[in-house]
Amino acid sequence: MPRRRQRVHVGSGSDGTEDSDSSAEREQTNSSESDGNIPKRTRLTRASLRLSQSSQDTLDVKQDESPPLTPTGNAPSSESELDISSPNASHDESLAKDPALRDSDKDLSHRPKRRRCHETYNFNMKCPTPGCNSLGHLTGKHERHFAVSGCPLYHNLSADECKVYSHRENQIPNKCAPTSRQTRYKEQVTEMRKGRNSGLTKEQKEKYMEHRQSHGNTREPLLENITSEYDLELFRKAQARASEDLERLRIQGQITEGSNMIKTILFGRYELDTWYHSPYPEEYARLGRLYICEFCLKYMKSQTILRRHMAKCVWKHPPGDEVYRKGAISVFEVDGKKNKIYCQNLCLLAKLFLDHKTLYYDVEPFLFYVMTEADNTGCHLVGYFSKEKNSFLNYNVSCILTMPQYMRQGYGKMLIDFSYLLSKVEEKVGSPERPLSDLGLISYRSYWKEVLLRYMYNFQGKEISIKEISQETAVNPVDIVSTLQSLQMLKYWKGKHLVLKRQDLIDEWKSKETKRGSNNKTIDPSSLKWTPPKGT
Repeated sequence: MPRRRQRVHVGSGSDGTEDSDSSAEREQTNSSESDGNIPKRTRLTRASLRLSQSSQDTLDVKQDESPPLTPTGNAPSSESELDISSPNASHDESLAKDPALRDSDKDLSHRPKRRRCHETYNFNMKCPTPGCNSLGHLTGKHERHFAVSGCPLYHNLSADECKVYSHRENQIPNKCAPTSRQTRYKEQVTEMRKGRNSGLTKEQKEKYMEHRQSHGNTREPLLENITSEYDLELFRKAQARASEDLERLRIQGQITEGSNMIKTILFGRYELDTWYHSPYPEEYARLGRLYICEFCLKYMKSQTILRRHMAKCVWKHPPGDEVYRKGAISVFEVDGKKNKIYCQNLCLLAKLFLDHKTLYYDVEPFLFYVMTEADNTGCHLVGYFSKEKNSFLNYNVSCILTMPQYMRQGYGKMLIDFSYLLSKVEEKVGSPERPLSDLGLISYRSYWKEVLLRYMYNFQGKEISIKEISQETAVNPVDIVSTLQSLQMLKYWKGKHLVLKRQDLIDEWKSKETKRGSNNKTIDPSSLKWTPPKGT
């Protein structure tokens, strides 16, 4: 299984028309069809990418609220669909026409949002476990539960037994203190584990099989006598803590009720395990697996619907204008206002792999630059970045992502380099939108370090000016200074700041460049066919 790695965020584009959008909506309603051959898929998990997190390029920044979706589940493809699905559409339209109403709404924007009554909301929910009345909680700290993770019945316990486990939680000594108490505790644990059963008796096996046949997957398997009582209690406590974390996230509204979280997506030739929650419509999120067209990004409920859609989908590349092409790599500029549905679906897809991304639907003020890799079947999504059409702070990136199957292959650095190339053409100094995520900061510092060392290597003068570096590289002076400080190349001496040319770092960078050789994962400025968009 190919495990390709590297992280970055991006937006997308296309030159599709209204006809392709409307045909995609009609195909959503089909639910079954004949068999067909589907390309072999590769499964990528988050665990397989954790070892390379230091080089994953993630960045996200924009926040806004979500408009409603259409009855078909995907983002509305026209204003008429928005009128049908949104009870507030007429109100929004009146605000757009009447500046006085719009200004009055702005005056109320400082008021805190009214929070929904938690208790009233909870009593309308019900645990999905058959026969459960939603009373009690696995942690023993809540009176009710609404997810399988907190259901005592699913774990073959009663509400009172869960409360007993919660009282025992703090009775186990602290194993982290390096004292004689820790040694005695270790001896006690070893002694307790000696008493565990070596195996199940025939009667116990029959009992467990009967339990499994009676309840299937609606109940947890019986765990008694499988291991020692001590280990079983540790496992129960770990379950309770995990359930408590999920309960806290549910109360905060960061996850949907129950288990409505997409676990995997089928995207082209790949089956990808998701990393974070994305606010897809509930009817799709509760399925656990989503089927997404890799060209138009329409999401579907089953493989049969996807197969029928792929047979009719006319898209083979993102909508918008192709502004860069070199070899198999292309970049498309997609206007969020002209291709709203595609950009909204792209943001929903990106949220599955980004932790703090909150921009999903308000895509009109943004341009999306979508990088693809072409073969005989079409242009496959590699990654994207988005930027504001009019940024008062000269941000050249709002959100950036590399798809998991293309991580650790240099595409993230290409996206960052391309964003600065656009800034050079605009004759501006650019910088990514703040705040940067931890992984985003690592990715950008790696790029800034390479840019500065290359500049130092080619510099032949005696005095280095940060202003000159900024003008030539389009990197913000603040980012240059922070990078020089991290490289220990900026010193304060006799009332002046001096830039030190550390030859050891330059030689180390040059040796790596030589070993890398001719690499296609670079941006060629001569292949860019783009003019800065005029004010929109």
